[in-house]
Amino acid sequence: MYHYKESGLDNIILVNGYYEDDTPYGRVVSFDNIEGLHKAIGKWLVKIPRPLNGAEVRFLRHELDLSQKRLALTLGISEVTVRRWESQRDKPIHGTADRFLRVVYSNFADGRESTRELIEMLAEMDQADAQATAEEVRFKEDKRNWLIDRNGNCHKKCSQAVYEGS
Repeated sequence: MYHYKESGLDNIILVNGYYEDDTPYGRVVSFDNIEGLHKAIGKWLVKIPRPLNGAEVRFLRHELDLSQKRLALTLGISEVTVRRWESQRDKPIHGTADRFLRVVYSNFADGRESTRELIEMLAEMDQADAQATAEEVRFKEDKRNWLIDRNGNCHKKCSQAVYEGS
């Protein structure tokens, strides 16, 4: 078995899927399907029935390919808070940020393409001009679906909104 310290988490042990080789430069470890391994770790993290700790937040942030600043903007908190969480590795985070990070990662891990767009939209919300909320948005029905009228006034990011009727 291999203690997978490279993950940044202290409790990950690999039963198989890794290879150890001796080289002239020392022992080298390689892994099968590292992306799949990290996705499995992330999916396990979001389902554990306790608050995430700083090391786990850092792991999920890296998997989401977000900087500390981008994660902070997405969660609506300060960058200092994210830095503090990650430096206090074993201290749990609580509340909405913990839950929301789990939801975002779950959507990302399930391959939902819109997750990246959602992250970007959330991160930009606080920076958006207040006038954008007063904008008129036009919807039109196309067969059994409601779509945003692309000829109407609409930001690019909302142009994909669809409601399918039953």
